[in-house]
Amino acid sequence: MERPVSVKKIIIFAGSIIAFLIGSGFATGQEVLQYFAAYGYWGIGGALLTLILLMYVCSSFLIVGYREQFNKGNDIYKYYCGEKLGTCFDYFSTFFCFLSFIVMIAGAGATLNQHYNLSPIFGGIIISVLALITVLAGLSNLVDIIGKIGPTIVIISICLGLFSLVKNHSSLSPHIVIPALESLEANSKLIKASSSWYLASFSYVGFCMLWLAGFLASLGKKASSSLEAKLGGSFGGILFSCAVIVVALGLLSTIEITAGTQIPMLYLANDVHNMFSSFFALIIMAGIYSTAVPLLWNVSSRFTEEKTKSFNFLTVALAIVGLVIGIWIPFDKLVNIIYVINGYFGGILLLIMVLRTIKNIFIRKEKIYP
Repeated sequence: MERPVSVKKIIIFAGSIIAFLIGSGFATGQEVLQYFAAYGYWGIGGALLTLILLMYVCSSFLIVGYREQFNKGNDIYKYYCGEKLGTCFDYFSTFFCFLSFIVMIAGAGATLNQHYNLSPIFGGIIISVLALITVLAGLSNLVDIIGKIGPTIVIISICLGLFSLVKNHSSLSPHIVIPALESLEANSKLIKASSSWYLASFSYVGFCMLWLAGFLASLGKKASSSLEAKLGGSFGGILFSCAVIVVALGLLSTIEITAGTQIPMLYLANDVHNMFSSFFALIIMAGIYSTAVPLLWNVSSRFTEEKTKSFNFLTVALAIVGLVIGIWIPFDKLVNIIYVINGYFGGILLLIMVLRTIKNIFIRKEKIYP
């Protein structure tokens, strides 16, 4: 029998989703720039499509995790795709999570480098050490920590985007935006995630899914009811997507300056005040941390049992390898290559999920109306 819905748990679930998705890509603005703002007004349409898809994906992962009570979160791939294809997705998503952890390291290094002119190694060390300590502390502590960080960063990001919109609203005029985008693209200063806005949106949700699947399936076990899981997933997807829309509009209003920068959001923060940009650099680091932690946990927990010596050893090794690679490769290039390629692979999972959902609907109807 399902227990009453807990508003506190819904908020924690939604906050954990937001915190996981924020990462170095959203918090820095690089992800939003490449997937949405780079397409002009069509990019906002892509963000709305992303909202719908993320609501479906997040709520589905949490509900299935609650109902199935998987031993390992990544067993959700076998639930949707069967034994063989599910195993393929399992290993691929694990590898992608580690690649994404490397992106977090690179994003932290780029943030401190751009604003404080520090070597990228400093930001990389800070995030890798903090993520390592948190993962070794356990998943329950992880959820409590990142569930509170996520909403805070989203609120600040939305306020920053709104400030930029109000200050630079005249720059959103079609006769300014369209020529600016065409000029930037002609000069190769504008990096796009795909050839079209809808494929970019599809790819975006795809790579988010490869991040979220195992984590939310494990988190779903903590739900008291399927309704609680559904509401937590839906609100998480809605709030994050709304933040994406506002930030995308803010970046679009300053596209001629933010395009080509490693950390576009720092420009928006500096536009408010240079002291605020120093504060926001720390906010970005918190966003990167909130995503780096579950990414690292996903990989370690896939191969070892939490709280064991082998888990601790593997986590330390992964943190070190991620740090070494992450401080060498440019952040914007990592986002464009790793996220986009893996996004299309995740898109295959999305199609399989939709087909499975449709199949389950027909099965339920057959049981009711034999």
